Order: sequence, then structure tokens, then C-alpha cells
Amino acid sequence: MNTDQVKGALKDAAGKVQEKAGELINSPEQQAKGIAKQVEGTIQKNYGDVKENIKDATR
Repeated sequence: MNTDQVKGALKDAAGKVQEKAGELINSPEQQAKGIAKQVEGTIQKNYGDVKENIKDATR
């Protein structure tokens, strides 16, 4: 597991929390920011997965 995988998973989780908080306080702006953070986290995690797969394939 590399840092991109960990950071991506953390961003995704934080985005989910932010989205739910936006729902609770009825803030579409916070919901949108949370969704954007989730997308960013998913992309970063996938990038980390690809890096890990390349590393494993070259061993």
C-alpha cells in the first residue's frame, strides 16, 4: 500500500462526511464540496492502485 492509496481513501471518507454534513445543515455548497472531495480521493486512490500494480508487475 502506498501513500496515494491511503491519502485517496482518507479524502474519499472526508468527502462523504462533508457531504452528509451539508445535507444536515441544508447547504448545497458543502454537499458539492464533499462530492468533489470524494471524486478527488477516488482518483488519487486509483492512481495509487495503478502505481502499486506496476510495482508488483516489475518484481
